Parts: sequence; C-alpha cells; structure tokens
Amino acid sequence: MDDVVEYRDDRDLPPGEVVALYRANGWSAADKPAELLAALTGSHSLVTAWSGGRLVGLGNAISDGHLVVYYPHLLVLPEWQGRGVGGQLMRRLMARYAGFHMQMLTADGRAVEFYRRLGFARAGQTEPMWVYAGTDH
Repeated sequence: MDDVVEYRDDRDLPPGEVVALYRANGWSAADKPAELLAALTGSHSLVTAWSGGRLVGLGNAISDGHLVVYYPHLLVLPEWQGRGVGGQLMRRLMARYAGFHMQMLTADGRAVEFYRRLGFARAGQTEPMWVYAGTDH
C-alpha cells in the first residue's frame, strides 16, 4: 500500500469511491448516493485524502461562515485508520474555523477519544439530541 497521502480541497468526488468509503465504514448514507454526493459537494468545507489515486478519507463541515461550524462526517477507509489520516483531515478543517465561537460534532464509540485528543470536550451539561429514524450514521 502506498503510504503517500495527498490532501485536497476540491469537490471532484468519484461517486463510486465515495459510496465505497461510506460502505466500508458501515454508514447508511451510502444507500442514498445522489443525496450523499449533493450533501458533500454542498458543504461549507470539504477535505479529502487520496493515495495512489484512491479516495482513502474525507471530512466535511457545515457552517454559517462566521460563528458556528458543525463537522458531520469524517471517514477513513478501515485499512487506513490509525495512520494519522483522520487527524490530518480534522486539523485541516479546524484550521479553517479557528476563532469561531463554536465548533461542534457528535461522536460515539471509539471516536470519542479520537476527538478528545483534538481538543473537543462535552459542552457543560449539554445532551446530544436529534430527530433521526436510523440507528447508525
């Protein structure tokens, strides 16, 4: 496996590779490829990671552009996890929103410790809430 990773900010996303990345991580958004691609390309920010011409990770942000940013998706191919790709994607996104009043995300499972290492913490007594019919991402 080629260890060289190129990070890009463009919106050139091959649909098949995006769906494969989401399926490899067990995310149900892969079942709605048209909506997924529209959501990613319509994000305020999008960063992708490539190796040997293959999409190995991506992260996106939704923001008002001034005060608040939410990071909904961060995915790395399972065979690339633990190699710094996810951290680099998040650091690149977070740098764009440095100084914002609020940077937020929802994390569960093993991801909680990953995001804590990046400086995220539970906000006071807040409780995550959502209207969502699914049981996964």
